[in-house]
Amino acid sequence: MAELQLTLPNIEPDQLDLPSVENMQLGTSQHKPRILLLYGSLRERSFSRLVVEECARLLATFGAETKIFNPHGLPQTDTEDASHPKVQELRDLMIWSEGQVWCSPERHGSMTSIFKSQIDWVPLNLGGVRPTQGKTLAIMQVSGGSQSFNAVNQLRILGRWMRMVTIPNQSSVAKAFLEFTEDGRMKPSSYYDRIVDVMEELMKFTLLLRDNKDYFVDRYSERVESAEQVSQRVNQRSL
Repeated sequence: MAELQLTLPNIEPDQLDLPSVENMQLGTSQHKPRILLLYGSLRERSFSRLVVEECARLLATFGAETKIFNPHGLPQTDTEDASHPKVQELRDLMIWSEGQVWCSPERHGSMTSIFKSQIDWVPLNLGGVRPTQGKTLAIMQVSGGSQSFNAVNQLRILGRWMRMVTIPNQSSVAKAFLEFTEDGRMKPSSYYDRIVDVMEELMKFTLLLRDNKDYFVDRYSERVESAEQVSQRVNQRSL
């Protein structure tokens, strides 16, 4: 086989970055990792909410600062403008967070409309700031029946579209109505152990990536574009 030619005539050399460990930094942030948790049901006894509450307890034990967004009162997408208080609250939390936990019930084989509406209110670009890009993400689902992974599979696609670093581990709690006590605490089980695994992994990835987020998501294709061109592209209206 002929020797591979390393000439790159299509490249703009001034915009090409050679990845290097020396350009990364470790552990410079001193504040607690900031984790936002979202759930996907408005029921009074919402099992997706009970799961994220359990996650918040674990994350606090691991040293994180946590905030849980309550979707009650969030309008359907495009029925209000972005000045609505719940929309502003959600967007502010998106920017505040360094990592996130998403948990949706599975309904009709997919995530719920309540969960999807929360994500639909968050554009890829907010005044030049990408509110989710480079943040870590853990995904979970609860099911009323046997174990399924339909919702988490969709959440993983959604996290990728929002340019988040979705961790490899995930959790799916089957027959969730059997997994909690009357006071809303999760019972000991393999499902609970998996949630511990996921939160532990989320913390590790967040600690590793949060100070290097801008470096990891910096793209050659965007460096060769003007800032105005990038803004126009990521803010294209849906058909």
